[in-house]
This record gives sequence, C-alpha cells and structure tokens, in this order.
Amino acid sequence: MRFMFLILALLAVHGALAQTYPTKPIRLVVPFAPGGSSSIVARLAAAEMTKGLGQQIVVENKPGGGGNVAMQEVAHAEPDGYTLIIGHIGSLAVNPYMYDKLPYDVDKDFAPVSLLAIVPAIFVVYVDVPAKNLRDFVALAKKQPGQLYYGSAGNGSAGHLAMEYLKQTTGIDLQHVPYKGTGPNITDLIAGRTQASSAGTPPLIPHVKSGKLRVIAVGASKRLHSLPDVATVAEQGYPGFETSQWYGLNAPAKTPDAIIQRLAAEAAKAAKSPLMLERLAVDDAEPVGSTPAEYAAFIKREQDRWSKVVRTAKIKAD
Repeated sequence: MRFMFLILALLAVHGALAQTYPTKPIRLVVPFAPGGSSSIVARLAAAEMTKGLGQQIVVENKPGGGGNVAMQEVAHAEPDGYTLIIGHIGSLAVNPYMYDKLPYDVDKDFAPVSLLAIVPAIFVVYVDVPAKNLRDFVALAKKQPGQLYYGSAGNGSAGHLAMEYLKQTTGIDLQHVPYKGTGPNITDLIAGRTQASSAGTPPLIPHVKSGKLRVIAVGASKRLHSLPDVATVAEQGYPGFETSQWYGLNAPAKTPDAIIQRLAAEAAKAAKSPLMLERLAVDDAEPVGSTPAEYAAFIKREQDRWSKVVRTAKIKAD
C-alpha cells in the first residue's frame, strides 16, 4: 500500500512540474559563432517554442574548442530545464572520437530532447574535372590514386569527415587539403587548385549555378528539391551511405523527465511550424521534431557511423 501511495505521489509531482514549468526565461546555448546553420535553427526553434512555453528562450552563442567550451558549461549546469544546448553532429558524434580527452561525457552528461533539423551535404567537383556523377568520379580517382585533391573547411570539419567517409565507402584515394574556413576552401576549388569538396548547399549552390562547380552526388538519404536530377550516393551504388549536418535540443543529464517531455512536445510543434518549414526549405534542410527516445537512437546511430570514419582515417583534432 505504501508503495502505491509513493507511485501516486510521484505521478502527482510529475504532473505538477509539467504544468508549472517554465516560470522564467530559458537559456539556449549555441556552441558555435553566430551566422551559421546552428544559429539559424536555434533562433527559429526558440521563437516558435517561446509561444507554446509562455517564457522567452534566449539564444546565446558561445563558440570555442569545436563546441567543447559550451558543452562543458552546459554539462555542469543545473538540471532544471533553464539551460539547454544545441546538439550537433560534431559535439555529440565526432568529437568524442576525435579528441583524446573531453571535459564532458556525451552519453552521461546530456539528456536528448528532440532532433530539430537535418541539413544534407552535397559532393561537388571543379567544372573541368571529367566526372558527370559519382560513378565517373570514383572511376577517375581509381585511375589516378592519390593524384586528386579535395578541400575542406578544416581538419575534423563536416566536409573533411564527409569526404573521408566517401573515400572509405568507395575505396578511392584522395589527398586532403584543410583550409581555415569554408570561404578559402571554396575560393581554391572554383579556381581549380583542388578538385572536389563537400558541404551543405548554401555556400556551394551559387557556384554551381554560375557553372564553376558541378554536383556529382547528394549525401542525404533522398534527393533534394533544389537538385531533383542529382542522385544520392546510395542511388549510385553505395546503399546505406548518408552524411548530413544535424541539430538537436539537449539538456543537462538528470533534468526531470516531465520537463524533457514538455520541451520535446514544443520542439516538435516548432519544427512543423510554417516559419521553420519555409525558412529551412531555402537551405534544403529537413525539420524533424522527434521524441527524446527517437533522438537518442539517432545519436547512437550517428556515433556508430562517425566513430568508424574517424578511427579508420585517424583524424585527430588540431
């Protein structure tokens, strides 16, 4: 009987907590500099979730250490639902395997709330490279092992990982040229100093339209609305291949489940809002809005995928 009373009491507390939260503004930390996709997703989600929660979600950019500075801070924040962070492929699925030691444990120090959006990667080549699609590029690379160069925004960047994943999947040998940012990487690519690269659509599509670059494959699991004639890597002979940037909502571990569920419900509504659907469509991004369990399973799949890529390519943080 006492056990039943305890269960009922806990349920009552759970329900009361869900109804009263939040009572003050919520801080949402973005572990990167302003202006990138992570900030766009964070601000869109914050604006929409504020409506449902009845309290302001204040977005704060805190760059540094490949996202590790912000992750460490939020990992040790009070688990009361008033400090959240944007989870990212780098901080949750790559950094744990690229850094010898991290000041946080992604699996123990954070609670998944909801996967907010997925931003697909595309693979491009310089216009003079004699490859119309991925099959052509693979054949060319196998004829010239180690003689083709690909650029990235830097060691351990999403583009670096995507290209290494492609190399491992297709069995080709390419040389990596790391730059300090996407801008310098694209500058050399459109000048023909490197032959290939991978990134999201926003920085690459203008150069595709100008005729300086050619898209040879889409890294996502399905074709993009803006590039309906470009096949995915999977469609071109490599089933199961998928590489995308993604952004989710995470809280410190031990945040009460009632709060996690409330936030997840509002995140799901935000992801399906006209504002997010319209804005993210510009970048070919896919709004998601998952449950905590779905997001946790997604993170695990991504960790399995990228840990193998990082270890096989022996990628280490600078």
